[in-house]
Amino acid sequence: MPAAIPLTLELAGLSTALLLLLGVPLAWGLARGRGWWVEALGAVIALPLVLPPTVLGFYLLILLGPHGPLAPLLALAGLHTLAFSFTGLVIGSVVCSLPFMVQPVRSAFAAIGSAPWEAALTLRAAPWDAFVFVILPLARGGIVTGAILSFAHTLGEFGMVLMLGGDIPGKTEVLSIVIFNDVETLRWPEAGALAAGMAVFSFGVILVTLRAEARMARLRA
Repeated sequence: MPAAIPLTLELAGLSTALLLLLGVPLAWGLARGRGWWVEALGAVIALPLVLPPTVLGFYLLILLGPHGPLAPLLALAGLHTLAFSFTGLVIGSVVCSLPFMVQPVRSAFAAIGSAPWEAALTLRAAPWDAFVFVILPLARGGIVTGAILSFAHTLGEFGMVLMLGGDIPGKTEVLSIVIFNDVETLRWPEAGALAAGMAVFSFGVILVTLRAEARMARLRA
């Protein structure tokens, strides 16, 4: 169990960092895009919200497995498979938590509107500078919310982890798997302690998120 704690934190931290790099530009494109493809892409990104994690884990297992469609690309990189590996778990966590990053950031960008962006461009700011120094600071509340929710969701993910990563101590055995194993082997006190700790952490995450959103709403008023 001690090895599962740093492994879980590493998985959540790395996944959240990748989600910030991927999710913020995606949210910007969805907030400013027009046409049928915007909602189609938004629906694809939101699929993990309604799709059972075991189903998502199954398809990721096929995709990243030794006989999946990505097998030729993995072979070029000298890899046989990404299933049952920490790298595979990171990819799966990014996919599962993507809507938790994109949705609040997209809403934040939509609330800002196009006026600040257009004003910055009118003052001859480069598009990159306008995005980094004008848009991102205005959307920081949504970005922080997305990062917190993504981190917390990755910490508690179970179905996808079990399907894609299995239960390899020190490699893919995260806290949710440890709780499951404790219950299966009738170690109720250990399972209860871990479950209580994650419940308290989840409550704290929700409380901090709600307070941050309320504070940002007061600042915008």
